[in-house]
Amino acid sequence: MAKSTSLSEGRGEKLPASKGAGLTAKGRAKLNRATGSKLKAPQKKGSRHNSFCARMKGVVRKSKGPATRARASLKRWNCR
Repeated sequence: MAKSTSLSEGRGEKLPASKGAGLTAKGRAKLNRATGSKLKAPQKKGSRHNSFCARMKGVVRKSKGPATRARASLKRWNCR
């Protein structure tokens, strides 16, 4: 069974949508410790950047609501 980790804006582990959404370095470190994953910081360019942008654009396009956090993450990653 997968481990569940609670991340909070108040503890500085993730950013609110108004500030670009996504995890902070502290949040990535907590999630990596709890789940054994290897999350990395956002990239400015490269294949990982392009893949993320394409994936998030699909989330925004197919969402039934405003997709505020997805739009904020696209902006933070400088996706066009």
